[in-house]
Amino acid sequence: MVSRFLVAALSLSLLVSTSLGERTPLGQTEAQQCRLQRITAAQPSQRITSEGGETELWNERDDQFQCAGVVAMRNVLRPKGLSLPNFHPTPRLVYIEEGSGYISVTSPGCAETYDAYGTQTTRESREKWERGSGRDLHQRVHRVRKGDIVAIHAGAVHWCYNSGNEDLVAVSINDLNHQANQLDQKFRAFYLAGGPSRKGQQGGGRYEEETFHNILREFDTNLLAEAFNIPEEIVRQMQRGGEDRGLSVIAQEKMGFIRPDEREEREREFDNGLEETYCSMKISTNIENPREADIYSRQAGRVNIVDKHKLPVLKFLDMSAERGYLFPNALTSPDWSMQGHTIVYVTRGEAQLQIADHNGQTMMSDRVNKGDMFVVPQYYVSAARAGENGFEWVAFKTTGWPMRNSLAGYTSVIRGLPLQVITNSYHMSPKQAEGLKMNRGGQSFLMSPGRGKQF
Repeated sequence: MVSRFLVAALSLSLLVSTSLGERTPLGQTEAQQCRLQRITAAQPSQRITSEGGETELWNERDDQFQCAGVVAMRNVLRPKGLSLPNFHPTPRLVYIEEGSGYISVTSPGCAETYDAYGTQTTRESREKWERGSGRDLHQRVHRVRKGDIVAIHAGAVHWCYNSGNEDLVAVSINDLNHQANQLDQKFRAFYLAGGPSRKGQQGGGRYEEETFHNILREFDTNLLAEAFNIPEEIVRQMQRGGEDRGLSVIAQEKMGFIRPDEREEREREFDNGLEETYCSMKISTNIENPREADIYSRQAGRVNIVDKHKLPVLKFLDMSAERGYLFPNALTSPDWSMQGHTIVYVTRGEAQLQIADHNGQTMMSDRVNKGDMFVVPQYYVSAARAGENGFEWVAFKTTGWPMRNSLAGYTSVIRGLPLQVITNSYHMSPKQAEGLKMNRGGQSFLMSPGRGKQF
């Protein structure tokens, strides 16, 4: 009991210190060397094929991703696919683009509060459970579906299972600059099983050679056998078994997990208060409900935002996300982020996008399409006009409390300036200045098509 309390207290202490520090000064110094010549929409540069699906990665060395201090990836799990347990030294924010399934994030110091007869629903496993053997105690398993934002804190082992009949597609951002990462600005993943398949290597293989390997494979067999109190042949199976199957596998049988709406949670007494705080936090929420839009325009579209106030676990990650929908030919006001960088992933449609830096230089003026990803650095001004089929996106932000400052609209900087400041700044008449301030009426960030050039 005492040892468990110490582990829980240490875990909580680490989590609190991480949430307070948030972003490491070393990471900020490197990230603020944003000497960008141009920003371009990017597609994944490498694909790793596994038995259970694919892992696609954007180029970590791309200047825009180095400026933001992030690594981007897209994982595809086939039906019955299981992504193997792994952890990483950086927080990760995930968007479920397609499909549904289960995900679990195993946190240190949290109790195994779910008591089941195992993941296989065979008659034999049920009989073992009824006799009191073969019981499966585990931490909470979360159901995820299309449109969910999932938070995975640094150092926590996690896995995902596709329980549906279609591919589960997840796009994620890892924040290398977070306080939790005391290593360097290189992405790392620590896998507890599996390993890269040379047959599935595409795009150079740099990540496979340096990043995705079973961390148990080179441990002394006798040492692990003694640590787990198991035979050495089982350890060798852990080290080498399925190594050529990649980073995800196909489950032998359809897997099922106990959840509160399927079986009443087992009652138990807790030895500490950690379970009532961090362990019981939600790690996901859906970001696509129109009725929960934070910004809405009948003529232009809507934006849903998930920050640390809506999903409290994000205060430990210091990250947030938004889901945006623009109607055909609608546009966003030129604006800039006051807190952190913005990494935009296009989910549908197309748009003409422009980004300008502090010198007034155009860093980007391109058409972006589905599957593209690009970075809008902090304080860089950006604006977008949707195409004929509209424009949809999900944006990941390296701050838990995102704030934007707009140039046009009723909550904009221009609207807040006195007329005399505007007339003298732009050398225009008072009537022109009044039109500049007021012509957008009650519209704000999302704007209906105006007099501007159509897409």
